[in-house]
Amino acid sequence: MTDPIPCLLVDDKPLALDLLTDYVAQVPALQLAGRSENPVEALNWVGERRVELIFLDIQMPQLTGLQFLQALDRRAQVVLTTAYADYALHGFEHDVVDYLLKPISFERFYQAVQKAHRRLRPAAAEAPRPYLFVKTEHRMQRVDLAEVRYLEGLQNYVVIHTATEKIIARQTLNSLEASLPASTFVRVHKSYIVSLAHIHTVERSRILIQVAGSDARVIPVGDAYRSAFYGRL
Repeated sequence: MTDPIPCLLVDDKPLALDLLTDYVAQVPALQLAGRSENPVEALNWVGERRVELIFLDIQMPQLTGLQFLQALDRRAQVVLTTAYADYALHGFEHDVVDYLLKPISFERFYQAVQKAHRRLRPAAAEAPRPYLFVKTEHRMQRVDLAEVRYLEGLQNYVVIHTATEKIIARQTLNSLEASLPASTFVRVHKSYIVSLAHIHTVERSRILIQVAGSDARVIPVGDAYRSAFYGRL
């Protein structure tokens, strides 16, 4: 696992800082190095401490975000945060990582983090990543795919059955299927996706999945999926 990215939050509005602080706490790839309502103070702070990524507001009284960028001299990567779309071109002229329009959703914030990670941790970004993040009730949770036995779709959420727990993801089975590696997971029913690595036995139109600490779970194979499933076997 790579080291988390030390990041600095700069915004003259405390509520905006609180929101970003909460978002950073939900992302294991980030480490909060500091936060500041004063861009001049923040600029000095960057020169004294290790910061690799800055979430930077544009409209600030002491020093605008664009002035901050000019003075930064490439000491860190920057994600701009603002309520105004007019500055997007100026931001990308400075080669910023991303440009987030307020109000910022967690999903959009996380996309920016992924872009920053590809720049700052290129070796890790290119390596195989046997995990994904899913939306739960209050956060994004990492799921190690090697631990997943099967996924069970229930209307607008999915129960992910792992070796040790059940994770309830506030997503549809279709959306999660698109994120799973096809080499190791297969859809066998409109409500089930199984890990090929954890299939115990196959009996006609049902699959037995061995779940740690319990008997094998029986998963039905739907008529529409049977041919493709047996082809994978």
